Amino acid sequence: MDGSGWSVVRDGLRFAFGTLSVLPVRVERWDRASGGRAMVAAPLVGAVLGALAAGAGALVAWRAGGLLGAVAAVGVLAVLTRGLHLDGLADVADGLGSGKPAEDALRIMKQSDIGPFGVLTLVLVLLGQVAALAGEFAHSPARGALAVLTAAVAARCALAWGCLRTVPAARPGGLGAMVASTVAPGAAAASTGGAAVLLALAGAADGWSALLLPLAVVLGVGAGWLLLRRCVRRFGGITGDVLGATAETAATGALLALALLR
Repeated sequence: MDGSGWSVVRDGLRFAFGTLSVLPVRVERWDRASGGRAMVAAPLVGAVLGALAAGAGALVAWRAGGLLGAVAAVGVLAVLTRGLHLDGLADVADGLGSGKPAEDALRIMKQSDIGPFGVLTLVLVLLGQVAALAGEFAHSPARGALAVLTAAVAARCALAWGCLRTVPAARPGGLGAMVASTVAPGAAAASTGGAAVLLALAGAADGWSALLLPLAVVLGVGAGWLLLRRCVRRFGGITGDVLGATAETAATGALLALALLR
């Protein structure tokens, strides 16, 4: 790869880590081309953040039990993303639950407060994530760590599918408009497939079925896609909040799949 090729890759990675994490990475190019590459590279961000959260959760689980390990892992992931995905989930829940026309619902989503639909959704999703992870950490710290990693990667795989060229932006401006319609289906498939293969290898090393972790990713991304399609029909496209909600839905779906299928 020549210098210009490395520059393209670097700009996409900087965009991905700079916008999807609290890691001190400066975004040097803020344009749609870099945004599209960032969404394809998002699973790599998930792997890094997931590894950090998995390590924290495994350490706490080893010393204090699976439940506290699960809480630690979920909390670390929230901190490493500035809580943006959870905030997006709450905003989307308020928008969908309002029953108002798209323009009014989008305005509700932009408000800084959280309504009853958002609070209820956050409570249920976080309880579900903690409960699913507690079971895995109770089995062993290593198994819980792999579950955290799977959820984090599934969440970021869903971002690429949420930015397919067939998915429009709901409104101009913001991260949603910057990355909407920027990802080719082949690139999203390759990104998800690569992540699934690596998770299969990691799972096999710990005694999981070779298909279980990849299947959890696919099911999680599928759950996120269902929410995304609902939001596109309801709001006319995606926003940054919709992408955050899609990511949290995919993570939760992956964890529930692991809990039900193992």
